[in-house]
Amino acid sequence: MLTEDKKITTSQTAVIISNCMLGSGILTLPRVLADKMNNSDGWISIILGGILVVLTGTCIVKLCQRFPGKTLFQFSRDLMGKWLGSLFNVGIAAFYIFIAAFELRVMFEVTTLYLLEDVPRWGIMMSFIWVGLYLILGGLGAIARLYEIILPITIVVFVFSMILSSKVFEIDNLLPVLGDGVLPALQGVGSTVLVFLGHEIMFILTASMKHPGKAGTALVMGITVPLFLNLIAFIMVIGGISVHGAVSSTWPIVDLLRSFEIKGLFFERFDFFLLVVWIMQILTTFSILQYISTTGIAQTFRTSKKPILYLSMPVIFIIASFPRDVNELFQFGGFFANVGVAIFIILPPLMLLYAIIFKKGDAR
Repeated sequence: MLTEDKKITTSQTAVIISNCMLGSGILTLPRVLADKMNNSDGWISIILGGILVVLTGTCIVKLCQRFPGKTLFQFSRDLMGKWLGSLFNVGIAAFYIFIAAFELRVMFEVTTLYLLEDVPRWGIMMSFIWVGLYLILGGLGAIARLYEIILPITIVVFVFSMILSSKVFEIDNLLPVLGDGVLPALQGVGSTVLVFLGHEIMFILTASMKHPGKAGTALVMGITVPLFLNLIAFIMVIGGISVHGAVSSTWPIVDLLRSFEIKGLFFERFDFFLLVVWIMQILTTFSILQYISTTGIAQTFRTSKKPILYLSMPVIFIIASFPRDVNELFQFGGFFANVGVAIFIILPPLMLLYAIIFKKGDAR
């Protein structure tokens, strides 16, 4: 039975945001930025992208605070009308289903490449889906408590792995700063925003917070951790394997950790630990995406979450199985990431402006 959702604290809200953002994107961001910019200034784009997401997230928080106790799926009809709002809700729920499928397929590709080479696709992906189901059935409170355990482990393992990679780090690979001017750094912001998508779950979480007035604080706290880790990842990857090496690598962070060994320690290579932890991290992203999608459909059509949750499982599996190879997978993810930017970066300020002008919701 699906457990009723309980109110979550400000720190739990921040942890959920961080876990949602720390999905598969960090594994590929150095390659994406290096390929797009063809220089080492991607760290500037990451900082600018983080600032942009904070500003957009603030608009989301302000909008949600005008409709206390309601999620986006509940107040969208107050903004857009019954039919357009319902159609919008279904589109958002479908978007999250596709992104959840993308995360599931990335998990499969990384797992079979580095950990479980001969395990069939259905075995890995269905096991992952069932674990996610078990977590979601516990409700938002259970999700938050598990995330509070996983996030610190992720940070410690990731930072420790990056520190070890300093063995192959060369500062010259990051120079010159702004050698090609400011324009490439600005052009790279779009790619970084794709990784920071996850701030928009404040559309759902604000209504479940014990202290919704602190939603802005939770947002900033939640974005700070992914910003910090993505910044470290890019700097260490480019410093370790150079721009050219990052462009030619499918999973540059993993290849960075596989490029050296630490003699004299019990474990000489640490890519295995990072991969195991990151599979748990992808689980957190996957589960909250499926939870939001299920919540959206249930609230739109005023029905129970449980049957929708079960029905979404085969749908996610089929969608995740659709890309034929990694290249198609990245094209698939890139398309929906761009859709996400349009919906959750451009639309929230417009929605807030519309609510203010036409006095929608509580203006206090």
